[in-house]
Amino acid sequence: MTEDHRAAAAAAAAELRLHAAEADEKAQFPLESLRAIRATGLLGLLVPPQYGGSGADLDAFVDVAGTLGGACLSTALAWVMHCQQVDAIARFGSQALKRDVLPRVARGELYIASVTTEHGKGGHLLTAQAPLTPAADRLRIERDAPVVTGATAADGFLITMRAAPTLPAHAVSLVYADRADLVITETGQWDTLGMRGTDSRGVRITGDVPVGNLVGEPGGFRAVAIEAMIPTAHLGWSACWLGAARAALGALVDELRGPGPRWADTGSDLVRERLARIRVDLELTSGYLHRVQQEVSEAREQGRSLAAPATQIHLNTLKVAAAELTFRAADRMLAFAGLARGYSRNSALPLERVFRDLRAASLTYADDRLLTATGSLLLLDRPVTLG
Repeated sequence: MTEDHRAAAAAAAAELRLHAAEADEKAQFPLESLRAIRATGLLGLLVPPQYGGSGADLDAFVDVAGTLGGACLSTALAWVMHCQQVDAIARFGSQALKRDVLPRVARGELYIASVTTEHGKGGHLLTAQAPLTPAADRLRIERDAPVVTGATAADGFLITMRAAPTLPAHAVSLVYADRADLVITETGQWDTLGMRGTDSRGVRITGDVPVGNLVGEPGGFRAVAIEAMIPTAHLGWSACWLGAARAALGALVDELRGPGPRWADTGSDLVRERLARIRVDLELTSGYLHRVQQEVSEAREQGRSLAAPATQIHLNTLKVAAAELTFRAADRMLAFAGLARGYSRNSALPLERVFRDLRAASLTYADDRLLTATGSLLLLDRPVTLG
C-alpha cells in the first residue's frame, strides 16, 4: 500500500470510529462515515487512472479494507461491496458506461450498492427471477430485493436480472442504474443483532435504463461474478473481518498493559496461552488472506481466468475460514475479558459489538452454500492444488 493510500485510510478510519457506536445503536447507515470515504478518494480506489481513480492493486485494497474494518465494520463492508461494483464495471462495462460512471466514482460522487438478493432464492448469486424487459432503446427494471446494503444512501446500483422473460433463471444479466433513473421504495426494515450500520433493508426498484448499461454480455453475469465480484468480495470481506478482530485484540492488549488496575495476571501461563490462541486465529486468517490475494493478483497480471477449480476453492475457503476464525477470536476475547469488560455494552472495549458483527460473517453469503460448492469443485481438482 502506498503512503497516499495509507494516509487516506487512516484519515477515513479516524472519522469512522467517531460514528461506529451510533450507527450500531440506531441501526442506520453512517452517512458521516460515507462522507469521509468520499472526501479521502477511497470510493475511487479501484478506478483505473485513465478515469481519474487511484488504480490501486489488490494488496492496497486488502490493506485499506482491514484499516476501515478496524474502525467500523459496517462501513468497511459497505465500502468493499461498492468496490465490487466498481471492479465489475472497470473490467466488464462498455467504454461508454465506464466513461460515464467511473470518473464520477473517482470524484467521490457515486457510491454504488449491490442488488443480488431476491425473494424465493435468498442470496443465490448466479440465478435471477425478475426479467429485464426491453422498452424502446431502454431496459425496464422491476425488482424486489429483501436485503440491499446501503440502499438508502446509494447513488447508483448494480442489479442482477434475468436476461429476458423467456430465458431460464440461470441466464443472468448485470445492469447499472443511476438512482435518478429509479424509483426506490422501502419494503423492509433492518433491525438485526449485528452489522446494524449496513442498513441492509429491503427495497423495490423500478425504472428504465439505457441498453448500454449492461455490464458484461447479456446473460453473461457468471463471468463477471467469477472474475470480478466474487474475488473482490471474498478478499475484501475477509480483510474487514480480520481488521475488526485485530483492532479488538489491540484494544484488549492495550488495556492489559495500561496503567489501570490489573484484572488479569499477564504473568500466568494460562492467561498467556489463552491470548496466544486468539493470536493464532488471526495469524492463520492473515496468512491465508494474503496468499489468496497473491494468487488472484498473479492470475490477473498474467491474464489467466479465475475460473479454475483450485482458485475457486481457495476463494471459497478463504471466506469460510476468515468468517469462522475471526468470530472464534472475538468469542475468545469476550470470554477472556469476562462479563463486565467483554459482554457489557458499556465497556470501554468494543468486544460486544465486534462479537455481534462477526457473528454475521458466516451468514454473509452463507458458509454452507460455499462449502457445498467447494465439495463439488474438489472433485474436479484431482491434483488437490492447495493454496
